[in-house]
Amino acid sequence: MTVAESYRWSRELARMRARNFYYSFRLLPKEKHDAICAVYAFMRECDDLSDEAGANLAALESWRAQLSAALAGDLPNHPVWPGFSDAVRRFSIPHEIFHEMIDGVESDLEPRRIQTFDELYRYCYQVAAVPGISVVHIFGFSGVHAPKLAEKCGIAFQLTNIIRDVQEDWERRRVYLPAEDLARFGVTDPADSPEFRKLLEFEANRAQRYYEESRPLLGMVDKSSRAALRALIEIYSTLLERIRAGDYDVMNRRFRLSGIEKGWITARSFLKAG
Repeated sequence: MTVAESYRWSRELARMRARNFYYSFRLLPKEKHDAICAVYAFMRECDDLSDEAGANLAALESWRAQLSAALAGDLPNHPVWPGFSDAVRRFSIPHEIFHEMIDGVESDLEPRRIQTFDELYRYCYQVAAVPGISVVHIFGFSGVHAPKLAEKCGIAFQLTNIIRDVQEDWERRRVYLPAEDLARFGVTDPADSPEFRKLLEFEANRAQRYYEESRPLLGMVDKSSRAALRALIEIYSTLLERIRAGDYDVMNRRFRLSGIEKGWITARSFLKAG
């Protein structure tokens, strides 16, 4: 498969699966759009391996071996690799980032209960902050603090996802809300109650602090990427506010933004960047 064909495949995968992300991707110049779709496709394929029935360590280790081969220039027979390896080279994305992503996905292979916020932060770093750091390399940035701010942004996104997906994760025997926080609010397991909603409010306030701390990143990325970053932040922070406005009723309803709402946010971000 050629690089152009690989990028085309990745764009289609991102269009079908990226949901919140793809709206912001569309605001990027074509070269950056292609690259970010290729990196997303790598992450999507990796994450899907952990969610498939019968997922196991061998499958992810095979994916890791393919990654190492692709980064060394020996492309395995999968449509993601030509575009992915081109994007990594073109935008000088550190290779270790992608191994960190696989580490995070591997940690989801077994049922888990997060014990402390430090443990949760490490998990969020691997599955969301590290991808954020790879994306900021594609965006282009100035200033030594940009990668750290991208990390904070990724942490905010993942905390938002965790709050939204408590019910789904619980059904998969994954409890990402730290045991120390459950104990603080007198909650044994995820189940709708006043105490549980207070716990989610606590986690939402924590996520909000990371959103606020990451805001200076908007002024550090290249001008051609600012609208995309603004849209991405606004989509996720608006989702968090919707959960807050819905009194954290995540065990009984699924919170989401409609395509029209995300389209409006994308349009506003484009106009503000102009």
